Amino acid sequence: MSKSSRLFEIIQLLRAAKAPLLAQQMADSLEVSKRTIYRDIATLQAMQTPIYGEAGIGYVMRKGYDLPPLNLDVEEAEAIAVGLSLIARTGDVGLWRAAGRAARKLNEVAPGTRRLVASSWGVADIETINLGTLRRAIREEQKVTLSYQDASGRPSNRTIWPLALIYYVDAVTIAAWCELRAALRHFRLDRVQGWSLAEEHFTGRGAALLAEWEATQKPETVLTRDF
Repeated sequence: MSKSSRLFEIIQLLRAAKAPLLAQQMADSLEVSKRTIYRDIATLQAMQTPIYGEAGIGYVMRKGYDLPPLNLDVEEAEAIAVGLSLIARTGDVGLWRAAGRAARKLNEVAPGTRRLVASSWGVADIETINLGTLRRAIREEQKVTLSYQDASGRPSNRTIWPLALIYYVDAVTIAAWCELRAALRHFRLDRVQGWSLAEEHFTGRGAALLAEWEATQKPETVLTRDF
């Protein structure tokens, strides 16, 4: 999360709070250190944001402090609200936390979206692999090693180049280039027995492999609709 996004989130947390918030509470919510929160509070106060309090006691925000509105029409806001709710189905805890932060921002400018409710039934929280770290590996084109068990129960060790995550209703799958098979492959995350980030990257090669996967395997792997 960028610093500007984090400052926005701190404002949102303080505006919604019913009582003074401790720095540790905000740190836990935003997954950063307490020291980072102290620095961010000081930054906001230097920008004349009406935050009052101190370390060990808690922080509050003056009532009536407003943020700029989002430029969304009603149906756009409703579409985003439903989409954010459906993220709970993916089993990706990091994305769900981010969705909660986004939903709080959206509710500030479009409170009517609270009337749209989506069931969170879907994949159970993924515990065998950190999806936030895996998503970062995709963005940064970093190789990943897997201890994997296929559908027949046969184990293998793989080094993969992660390209895309596919969120099904009952499972999460990663599309990747597999060094062992020298080909594009798919791996269900519920079959991963162990994993780690490799030191090597595949910088600059992911875009071409992703395009190849989209052209040759994506249509057979997942049904999607274009906007």
